[in-house]
Amino acid sequence: MGGGWFFGKERIPGKTVIITGANTGIGKETALEMARRGGRVILACRDMVKAQNACEEIKRETGSNNVVIKKLDLSSMKSIREFADDINTNEQQVNILINNAGIMFCPKMVTEDGFEMQLGVNHLGHFLLTMLLLEKIKASAPSRIVNLSSLTHNVGAIKFDDLNSDRSYSPIQAYAQSKLANVLFTRELAKRLENTGVTVYAVHPGAVVTELLRHVVITNWKIFRILMKPILWLLFKSPAQGTQTTLYCALASELEGVSGKYYSDCKEKSPSKAAQDDAAAKKLWAVSEKWTAFAHLSHSETGTCLPEHVACYGALL
Repeated sequence: MGGGWFFGKERIPGKTVIITGANTGIGKETALEMARRGGRVILACRDMVKAQNACEEIKRETGSNNVVIKKLDLSSMKSIREFADDINTNEQQVNILINNAGIMFCPKMVTEDGFEMQLGVNHLGHFLLTMLLLEKIKASAPSRIVNLSSLTHNVGAIKFDDLNSDRSYSPIQAYAQSKLANVLFTRELAKRLENTGVTVYAVHPGAVVTELLRHVVITNWKIFRILMKPILWLLFKSPAQGTQTTLYCALASELEGVSGKYYSDCKEKSPSKAAQDDAAAKKLWAVSEKWTAFAHLSHSETGTCLPEHVACYGALL
């Protein structure tokens, strides 16, 4: 169940890598490997205490002093814009962007801007971040963008009539929708970046034991963790195993010029039929562009509604 392993020897001295959610789990393991390979690694994290601890650990393990932390809260459009302004002003280049952070199966919550939390963090937050950094990424070409999705996208559907889950909410379906959105975003972004030197990949890391499971109540029970430990070891990947496909897509020389594909266990795989719907990808792009553009405006600026009430953006669909 460990899946494929990336054995490539590629090194990245002089290149800058941004990894969202890099203070724990797959993101942290990815940061460790990028630091080992000589890159400048930016840990883009919400919790700065955990980020600082992770940064110090990565520096100790790799001997690299070129690892830094920067504040990024993907549930806040304001935070995303501040982070992007920092990067665009102070970083010479962005060669690899890894949209890794995520939230899964949470109870109904909304972001600072009124988006359903899983859609807001997993898709809209990374959509806006990528758009704001895109000129820097293009100027740094050849460069790569890796979007972490999930096999769960197979059961997802983009509910354009209730995209924000205002009328009904299922933690599983909202998560699956956000992961399908990741694949559709990858597909459409790759088309828009043809002949720019920027390539894009969607990744299923596998079933990995990480803090992503924190909203699954049973996994927090001590008795569950004790009884299930042997089974989890057998059926789930470790974070180090879970990062291999991300590393493959971010680094493998053989993928130079390949873009818009979906990968699992370091191999290209066919995504769901819904994930290959070009019309849905274009429509989702248009909605995402409008929602993230309007999210930072005041009532007077939009002339329509307060940004925290996303439901009143229905006219934009």
